[in-house]
Amino acid sequence: MPVSSTARIHPSAIISSDAEIGENVEIGALALIDGPVKIGHNSIIKPGAKLFGNLSLGSKNIVYSGAILGEAPQHMKYDGEPTKTIIGNNNIIREGVTVHRGTTSSNETVIGNGNFLMANSHVAHDCRVGNGCILANGALMGGHCVMEDGAFLSGNSAVHQFAKVGRLALLSGVSATTKDIPPFIIVQRINVVSGVNVIGMRRAGISHTNIDGIRKAFQIIYREGLILPQSLIKVEKELSHIPEVAEFIAFIRTATRGISLETNRQEAA
Repeated sequence: MPVSSTARIHPSAIISSDAEIGENVEIGALALIDGPVKIGHNSIIKPGAKLFGNLSLGSKNIVYSGAILGEAPQHMKYDGEPTKTIIGNNNIIREGVTVHRGTTSSNETVIGNGNFLMANSHVAHDCRVGNGCILANGALMGGHCVMEDGAFLSGNSAVHQFAKVGRLALLSGVSATTKDIPPFIIVQRINVVSGVNVIGMRRAGISHTNIDGIRKAFQIIYREGLILPQSLIKVEKELSHIPEVAEFIAFIRTATRGISLETNRQEAA
């Protein structure tokens, strides 16, 4: 697809002949669109943003000044082969954000819809970000990480490579995880579980009954002193009829990096 006749492109912007620019796209001064970059309808690329292909950017995205999307991965074994970055629709990508493409032709970096990547946050190679996620200022995702829908990484937090952050989970500011974080759970400092993300669950429209189910599951897993296999069996027996609890259990059972069982009792909900 050529550049749409309805696109508004500043004369100082540099646009590759391989680029595909959709209808009503705005591209600001000194922006760089390098290689096979596809920009969907009604997206805005602010002055000085840099987009590198192979990159697919959906519709109604806003990419702010200084953001760099689709550059080569920071990986010692990357040998320069063409790889991909895929970004959905209605994302806000603020100043200085970096999103790196996959490391091999069989891997790609994927970001879904409706996410908010605040200034200087980083999504590394081969990561997958769901829908409605937030990465606050300076939040970092190592390579091959996963964020499920509605997860929240607070300012200057970090997720270790290959770790997974469950749906509506929250990693607090200036904190880090080297483990998988189950859905609906809050983690602080390094691998310290501090409670249930009740506010996030309420905002997502989850019922009080189901939130209470997660709270009860939390108490069994993190408070009763059982070993994890025993506590999971107890939760399944008592609470698995609640969809969020079933999701919580399934995540823990398939956690490739394991989960942290260390808690701060004063802060736990």
